[in-house]
Amino acid sequence: MRFIVLSVLALLALAAPASAQPAPSLVDRLPLFARNNCQQIRDPGNQLFCGDPTLAAAAEKLNTAIEARLARLPDRLPAIEENAIWIRQRNLSCGIVGQTAVRIDDLDRVKACLLKVTEERAAIVGDPDFDCLAANTAAGALICADPSLAQAETELNGQVRTLIGKLDPTAARFAFAEYGRWTRERDRKCNLVGKENVPLQELDSAEDCLAEHLKRRTDEIRAAKGDPKKVFGRQVAARIPDTDAIDFCAARIHAANSCGSFLRINRVYALDSQVTEQEAQVTGEIEMAVLAPFTMCSKVASTCTGTCWDARTGLPQPGAANKERAAEAFNVTRRLRIQRTFAFVKAADGWRCREDELAPVSSGTASGGS
Repeated sequence: MRFIVLSVLALLALAAPASAQPAPSLVDRLPLFARNNCQQIRDPGNQLFCGDPTLAAAAEKLNTAIEARLARLPDRLPAIEENAIWIRQRNLSCGIVGQTAVRIDDLDRVKACLLKVTEERAAIVGDPDFDCLAANTAAGALICADPSLAQAETELNGQVRTLIGKLDPTAARFAFAEYGRWTRERDRKCNLVGKENVPLQELDSAEDCLAEHLKRRTDEIRAAKGDPKKVFGRQVAARIPDTDAIDFCAARIHAANSCGSFLRINRVYALDSQVTEQEAQVTGEIEMAVLAPFTMCSKVASTCTGTCWDARTGLPQPGAANKERAAEAFNVTRRLRIQRTFAFVKAADGWRCREDELAPVSSGTASGGS
């Protein structure tokens, strides 16, 4: 699967001035432009990769390195998001702003810059240590800084990847969702949520917690003796209706609807609980990151975020009154936050989430990633 997309949608064509001698255009300066139909590409930077053979070769080399990296990771979704952010930063660093077409006078300079940063990126991504250095969470930074933690996580990741590889596609989808939930639960238990910008020396107290989590999960997988069903898909009830219970329910819903192809759950919070002896209503906030574009009013939007969205305000719009705006798509790395209520019922083994009885989204925001 290719996550650097070298073909997107529409192009701003450079209009020729009203003179007897037309000015040179991208078609004239990029040998592959016409053959590859690069005029259909909307992103100016990707237009150049499409039309220039040297840039195309560098992009292919980077694609190979990215695919090798993704094959090493049990949870590919953060890497997809991180790569999308890099593409945006790549354009800005080379003087490409938004969807403004590259001026012919600037073409050689921009091409040279794109080639340089792409070759550097390919070399960096090809280094297995980059998996650690690219961590964008407090827990990831701590693990990267401690060789013993980094080794423990690498071992755990390898075992998780091997186990999930034995499952059929549907079961694997649920297992990957559960693995993501493990990570979020770990960060909550180790008090590392929202501490991405805190100096590492102030987080030393969390190292023992991370080490304990990695050891416990590794021991659990070893005890399964290669049987993924002894590790994944077993938890169907929660001890109490709390944040962990909401996270489990949300992860199940996302796995059931194949939301992982479009959205990654970043954080989950319990905001309010109403608990009786046999039933509970828990309102939670869920933050998600967009991994692939999807229409603001679509099946993906309704099943994975619980609502349609208004492109102008970035707010939930359940009725999708403005059909034209509802047809717009979310950009990659856009952040979505929703608040919704989860229903739980008390069972013999704990609290079970009623996945088919979700209250509508009561509020939400869409921001970033523009």
